[in-house]
Amino acid sequence: MEVLIALIDAKDLVTGETKTKDQIDVLNKKHVLLLISSLDYLSEEEILVLNQMYGELKASKECRIVWLPILDKSVDWQSEFENLQEKMPWYTVQDPTMIRPAVVKNIQKVWKFSTKAILVAVDPQGRILNRNVFHMLKMWGTSAFPFTAEREAALWKESTWNKLLFGRIDATILQWIEEDRLVCLYGGVDKEWITEFTNSAKAVASNPKIKLGMAYVGKKNAKKRAEAVSSSISKDDSSHILIDTNAMWSFWARLGSIFYSKLPGMSPEDDNIMRKAMALHNFDGSEQGWAIFWGGKTQEIAGAKGKEAIDSMEDLRKLQDDASPEDIIGRLNNYLQQNHKGKHCNRVVIPCVSGEIPRRLACADCGHDMEKFFMYCCCAE
Repeated sequence: MEVLIALIDAKDLVTGETKTKDQIDVLNKKHVLLLISSLDYLSEEEILVLNQMYGELKASKECRIVWLPILDKSVDWQSEFENLQEKMPWYTVQDPTMIRPAVVKNIQKVWKFSTKAILVAVDPQGRILNRNVFHMLKMWGTSAFPFTAEREAALWKESTWNKLLFGRIDATILQWIEEDRLVCLYGGVDKEWITEFTNSAKAVASNPKIKLGMAYVGKKNAKKRAEAVSSSISKDDSSHILIDTNAMWSFWARLGSIFYSKLPGMSPEDDNIMRKAMALHNFDGSEQGWAIFWGGKTQEIAGAKGKEAIDSMEDLRKLQDDASPEDIIGRLNNYLQQNHKGKHCNRVVIPCVSGEIPRRLACADCGHDMEKFFMYCCCAE
């Protein structure tokens, strides 16, 4: 494996399952995913995602993962390295100091590695197929193999936005889609708003003519606050919740993966899936609670934040005649357009886009070009 030999000054790897040494030539004629990360920016959830898929990759795809940690040698790294290594069933380098500084600089320059973990796909001939396939695994799992651009394009042609967001994450929501129910996703961490909104929505659901499924999806980068809200919703039996915080993380990570895959070099308003992803990111960027509705298998959505979302439920309660989910979405959109206050402030923080940023982004509310800023944030709880 010439690529790996060029990256490290060693011939031995540590085997994850047994923690024994193995020679590097065990990777000959194998597809390899090079997991490159610092010790601080490889999350428990990312390790879990890879753990869930590694068995299938290894058994049926003849694919192996090798972890190459990038060290900050100015701090004590040994215990954190061993702690992360213990959680990995795949190969790791025996001694991370064997990754030379010149190699690290090349990884940063050529593969655009900064802080977030990347997963570089290498074929059995040692050719780089893709400099980061994390987004493909998060969206499509092992069906993304062998992680080429051609395979990614083919998967996009097969994908619908709702099944893309919930496939392998939440079976209940997928069942609602198949049943052609009116589906409501809502989020945020404002408990008072969530109580008021769920009460209004449950009043709508009491109408036997409206089959409504509601699911709380939390808020990106607000794990502890979303857990507190989830606990309150469960106690009150207000609605369905994404199974656990790992499922919530997977939902938001997959949404970010859509951006990573589709955003560079394209206009989001020209793509149906990207428009919906942009709407969800706009809503999550608000401090208000929010809700998005769609009709089962249809691709049209209606969404609102704060008081507008609650008021739209009050309007929907007036519905007397039978109506399909599509008709209800149309009614919601008409109401929201007629009652929209016009004044708005949308923030979009683009996740995981390495190396390229779009030339322009359209505001989800008014369609005008948004001002461009660089935004750095730390939302650790």
